[in-house]
Amino acid sequence: MRRDPMTPGRAHVPAAQVSSAGVVIVGGGFAGLYAARELGRAGVPVTLVDRRNFHLFQPLLYQVATGGLSPGDISAPLRAVVRRHRRTRVLQGEAVDVLPDARRIVLRDGELVYDRLIVATGVRHHYFGNDDWERYAPGLKTIEDALEMRRRLLSAFEQAEKETDGGRRAALLTFVVVGGGPTGVELAGALAELARQTLRRDFRRIDPRATRILLLEGADRVLPPYPASLSRRAHRSLDHIGVTVRLGAMVTRIGADEVVVRDGSGEETIRAATILWAAGVQGSPLGEILARRAGAELDGAGRVRVTPQLTLPGRPEIYVVGDLAVVVGADGKPVPGVAPAAVQQGRYVARRILGRVRGEAPFRYRDKGNLAVIGRNAAVYDRGRVRLWGFPAWFLWVFLHIWYLIEFDNKILVMVQWAFDYCTRKRGARLITNEPDEAREGAE
Repeated sequence: MRRDPMTPGRAHVPAAQVSSAGVVIVGGGFAGLYAARELGRAGVPVTLVDRRNFHLFQPLLYQVATGGLSPGDISAPLRAVVRRHRRTRVLQGEAVDVLPDARRIVLRDGELVYDRLIVATGVRHHYFGNDDWERYAPGLKTIEDALEMRRRLLSAFEQAEKETDGGRRAALLTFVVVGGGPTGVELAGALAELARQTLRRDFRRIDPRATRILLLEGADRVLPPYPASLSRRAHRSLDHIGVTVRLGAMVTRIGADEVVVRDGSGEETIRAATILWAAGVQGSPLGEILARRAGAELDGAGRVRVTPQLTLPGRPEIYVVGDLAVVVGADGKPVPGVAPAAVQQGRYVARRILGRVRGEAPFRYRDKGNLAVIGRNAAVYDRGRVRLWGFPAWFLWVFLHIWYLIEFDNKILVMVQWAFDYCTRKRGARLITNEPDEAREGAE
C-alpha cells in the first residue's frame, strides 16, 4: 500500500529512510519558520529542515558580538517553537541537492520527497572575490561569527593591557569596520559604547576611551539606502560617540593586522588588530543548485529571481522566500532583505498553499519602514514621509526588536537585560569563550 505523500513519516524514522513529506521547508529563519507555523496551525504535514536546531534572531547578532546579549537570548529551539503543531516535524540536516523532476530534495544523510518545497536558506558573507579576507575580517551571520567577533574584540583589549610596545598597543586599540550599511553602523556604534562606557574603568595600563574606531564606506554617505537627511544624522551621531567615518574609502587588501584603503588621496595602510566585515552578502549555495537543477535565474549576488507569486518560473511547486529571493515590489524596487519582509513572505506562501490567496494574486510587501540604531538614544527610522531620529527612533527600534523575538521568554530576557544595561551601562556577556584556531592547534 502506497503512503499518502501528505502524511509525515513516524518520528523515530531516520532522515535517510524517510520516503515522503508533504510540504518541505528548508531553512528555519524568519521566512521558513513563519511559513511552518502558519501551515502547522492549519494541520498541513510539514517537514522543517535546518542545519541548526534553533531559530536565530539575526538582527541582534551584533549585540552578542559586543557583549550586550548572550546567544541564548536571541535564539529559540525549532522543536520548541512548533511543538504544538502535531503534523510538523523538524529534521536537523543540510540540503545538498534538489531534483525538481522527481520532487526530491537530497540531504547530506538522506532524501525527502515533497509536494511543495519552500527554500528559505538566506544569505552568507560576500567578499567580492577576495575570499581569503574572511580569515582576517569575519562577517556576522551566525552565532559562531558573533562569538568569534566577541573573542577578537575583547582579546584585543586584554592584549593591549600587557603590551609594552607603543605601536603594537595602538594597533590593538584600533578597530576597523568595513561597510557603512545598517550592520556596519550598528557594529561601530556598539563598539564605541563598549570601549568608551562599559570598559572605561576596567583596565589599569590602558584607557579604552582612547580606542580608535574606523568605519569605512565606499559610497559618499553611510546608510546609502536611507534618505540623505537621515544618513547625515547617523553620521553626526557616529561622530558624537567617537567613531571616525571615512567615505569613498575602498578596501583593496586585508591582511593580518592591517587593511589597505584607497580613496581620492591615494592608498593608505591602516594597522589594526581587529577588522570586522559588514560590506556585502551573497545567496546561499542552494541558490546555485536551483539555478543548475531548475533553471533559476540569479542576480549578481547569487540570489534567486522569483515570480510575483514567489515561485520559480515554470516550477509552481517550488517557492523561494526570505533573503535568498529577489522579488520586485509594487513600487518597482526589489523587496528589501529585512525581517518584516521575510515574515510576510513566509505567511504569504503558507496562505497560497492553503488556498487562501485568490488566483495569481502577487505577493505585496507592506513596508514597515527601515530602522538602524547607532547607540544609546540614537537611531534613524525611514518609512516614506515618516522619518524619525534620535530617542523616538531608538525607542521604536527597541520595541520592534523585542516584538519580533520568537519566544516569550526571549522577549522578557532581552527586555530586562536592556533595561539593566541602560541604567548601568554594563554589558554582562563579556566572556572570551572560544580560542583561536592556532591556540587550539598548539594545545593539541
